[in-house]
Amino acid sequence: MHNRPIRSILTVAVLLAAFAAAWPVFANGTPESLIEGLADKAIASLTERDITREERVSRFRTLLNDHFDVRTIGRWVLGRHWRSATPAEREEYFTLFEDLIVFTYVDRFTKYSGEALAVTGAKNVDEKDTLVSSEITRADAGSPPLRVDWRLRARDDGYRIVDVMVQGISMGQTQRSEFASVIRTNGGTIEALLEKLRARPR
Repeated sequence: MHNRPIRSILTVAVLLAAFAAAWPVFANGTPESLIEGLADKAIASLTERDITREERVSRFRTLLNDHFDVRTIGRWVLGRHWRSATPAEREEYFTLFEDLIVFTYVDRFTKYSGEALAVTGAKNVDEKDTLVSSEITRADAGSPPLRVDWRLRARDDGYRIVDVMVQGISMGQTQRSEFASVIRTNGGTIEALLEKLRARPR
């Protein structure tokens, strides 16, 4: 499985975690206020330099499970192959998909360098989803702002992130294409994908 980097993925990873950390404070707000609530305190919860890696993993995993619609994202990313997976394969896939997110980003939080986010607009996509647009100003004064769009879905208990678009590129769609390629080139079964995910470093 290729690990294709998205431009400034470190910044997005930190802000994803910061959004989750800020959720309890802004749970009753609008989608815009949820994104605007990315404060220093939220970012610091996962960028502290004196905590162990195990603690960082634990914090991120808890935030991810509590505040992101990981199962909806994971099922969509698997695409049509979801239908052919057995119940046991589906459950293992969800576990491995969560691990993929956690261990892809967890070690990058220590490199946060003070990027700032500003919400630039919001629009309803449909009756459930809202797209919040933002720009991230990077620490390098010579670098242009990074455009990040956040797709939030209304749930009974508030909004949940279901996708993030970086410079117009959907992180979910990118992962979906990668998973489909792995399955297609390795016999067409989900077991091939599970083997790749099992083998990823922790």
